[in-house]
Amino acid sequence: METTVRDNPEESRYEIRDGDRVLGLAAYERRGDTTVFTHTEVDPDAGQDGLGSKLVRAALDDVRSRGGSVVPRCPFVRGWIERHPDYADLVAATAR
Repeated sequence: METTVRDNPEESRYEIRDGDRVLGLAAYERRGDTTVFTHTEVDPDAGQDGLGSKLVRAALDDVRSRGGSVVPRCPFVRGWIERHPDYADLVAATAR
């Protein structure tokens, strides 16, 4: 399976895909330069472990490349950042 992650701003979410099939998503609200992650889900039938981590890492890397910050309201994103402290600098001061 060849997966890719892309931002889908029309749907306000990052998607992890295998071709045309959406395997998971990280929903967000954009507030200026801040991305508020509200929900993450991955298809349990996708048959591959680590899709959620790959999705969140790529989404956070994209936010970093834009010079933005994040508010991790989604428990999965919050937990992922806690386990990967090299991403803690992305968390907006108001969300710490």
